[in-house]
Amino acid sequence: MQSNERREREREMRAAGRLPPGQSLTLKWPVLHVGSVPIFRPRTWEFRVFGLVEEQLRLSWEEFSSLPQSEVFADMHCVNGWSRFDNHWGGLLATELMKRVKLRPEARHVMVHGENNYTANLPISDFLRPTTIFAMRHGGEPLTSDHGYPLRLMVPNLYAYKSAKWVRGIELLDREAPGLWEFNGYHIYGDPFKEQRSSS
Repeated sequence: MQSNERREREREMRAAGRLPPGQSLTLKWPVLHVGSVPIFRPRTWEFRVFGLVEEQLRLSWEEFSSLPQSEVFADMHCVNGWSRFDNHWGGLLATELMKRVKLRPEARHVMVHGENNYTANLPISDFLRPTTIFAMRHGGEPLTSDHGYPLRLMVPNLYAYKSAKWVRGIELLDREAPGLWEFNGYHIYGDPFKEQRSSS
C-alpha cells in the first residue's frame, strides 16, 4: 500500500471510529515480547484455571486444542502506536473455556499467566466479552512462535499488552492486581480509545 493510500485508509478508519487517537495504521505485524521465544513441548504442556473457582481445571494440549473452536475478526491496537485492522483469529473463546469451571461469587478479575513469567491483568467483564479468544491461528494459519504459538490470548478492546503470548493459564482474583507491564508503569486498564498508555 502506497503512502497516499495508507493515509486515506487511516482517515477512513478514524472516521469510522476504529482508529484510536495517537495510533497509525500498519499492514505489518511487529514482533514485541519479553524474553526469549519458548520451546513448545506438547507432551508436557498444560493449561490451568485456578484461583477463585470451585474446582481447578487442568488441560493437556490435546484436551485444550480439542475444545470447540471459533473465529473472531477484530482490530489490534499496540500501546506503541500502531493499529492493525481486520485480524482473523481462530481458537477457543474465553466464554467457551469458562463453561467448564464454576466461578466463586467474589471473582472479579483475571490474571493471565504466560511463559517467561509474563502476567497481564484484566477485569472479568473484559475477559468474558464475546471477542476475547485464546488464539491458535491468525489468518487461517497456525500462529508463528514469535507471535505466541501455540496459544495467545487476544483481548481486542484493550491495548495489546493485555493479549499475552504463550499463555499457560488464568487465575481468578477478587481484586485488581498489576501484571508485568502494569507493574512497570503501563495503565492498569489500557483502553486505546482513551489513550490509557501509562499509569501517570
